[in-house]
Amino acid sequence: MDLLKPRIRDYDWGTTDAIAELQGRPVPAAGPEAELWMGAHPTAPSGVDRLPPSATPPAPLAPSVTLDTLIAADPQGELGPDVAARFGGRLPFLLKVLSAARALSIQVHPSRAQAEAGYADEEQRGVPRDAPDRNYVDDWPKPELLYALTPFEVAAGLRTPADASALLQALEVDELKPLAAGLTDLGAALATILRWPEPAPLVASVVAACRRLAEAGGPYADACAAAVRVAADRPGDIGVVALLLMRHAVLQPGQAMFMPAGGLHAYLRGTGIELLANSDNVVRSGLTSKHIDVRELLKLVDPAVEVPILAPRVLPDGITWFDTPVPEFRLHVIELAGPELALPGAAPAPALPGAAPRILLCLGGSCTLRAATGQELALTRGGSCFIPFADGPVHATGHARLVQATPGNLTP
Repeated sequence: MDLLKPRIRDYDWGTTDAIAELQGRPVPAAGPEAELWMGAHPTAPSGVDRLPPSATPPAPLAPSVTLDTLIAADPQGELGPDVAARFGGRLPFLLKVLSAARALSIQVHPSRAQAEAGYADEEQRGVPRDAPDRNYVDDWPKPELLYALTPFEVAAGLRTPADASALLQALEVDELKPLAAGLTDLGAALATILRWPEPAPLVASVVAACRRLAEAGGPYADACAAAVRVAADRPGDIGVVALLLMRHAVLQPGQAMFMPAGGLHAYLRGTGIELLANSDNVVRSGLTSKHIDVRELLKLVDPAVEVPILAPRVLPDGITWFDTPVPEFRLHVIELAGPELALPGAAPAPALPGAAPRILLCLGGSCTLRAATGQELALTRGGSCFIPFADGPVHATGHARLVQATPGNLTP
């Protein structure tokens, strides 16, 4: 077991305090902190204080290495033979804390086949992997699960044609009336909006109409109020209009949402846990200063994709988990309420659920982890750790709230 040194991503849409508060640090003076990455993605792998088995430390204190390097040195010992074989020696998931003060980009993620084809194409064309206009930084899919720690506002998945038509007609914006009246194909409607020749006048008219509908109440008041807020951060961005074609929802703490490949979405505000396949492939179409590729996004979007809000499945011993139809990950939420030290004659603490490898993050309290190898590790609020396959079953005692990432069901 290894304590992790997560990596902070300081994107401009992040909050200034949520991640620092979780980790018990002063609020940073430099600006927002958007994501805390715990994993082995090569873009921002977590640090660990353990050398690979083949290394010989030149000094009594071993230098820190990154988790991806550790796994590459012994994929079967770190991941287990089944996970190593299924995912080519790569940790299949990435765990994040995501904290948004304002909207992320409107985006979509590819399937595995789409990612492999897109990555191969950009490699063949010689697009540098760190180029700002590159869409596919790796050849992996990026399904993801968002678990809300605070109320978390999202736009996720497309509305039905009838619902989108009713909203656009309620706006009473002249430029959109022909589109609203004949709306039967959401993909075509999205393409029309994203390719609007002069967006600024249309966005201004839509924002004024949204303000009116938000103040009046009714079925679209919340979605319109969200569009008004987003427009204040991204003036003139055609993504504000595209948001209205998407389903608006607010996840309550403890709820989760699964985002499959092809699902159009934008996270608007809130703090949560994001568990995803170990990829950073994002194709964007608006609400961002990063690269936008409308043509590629429209190739990937599937208007029929449903984005379900998930209720947890309840297991014994204060454990819940969320079922998703992907092999890369599964999320457990664990509420420990036992003594820090087992009393003589007491039943042993339950083993952590699921299969290794694992990443654990402590959201509150503290606990002690004990591996079958005899190793013990203390975990406190804001701390995270990697538990390799070689450690065998791990038991946890203490009073703590944990989230755990493991591989999903590997059976095809």
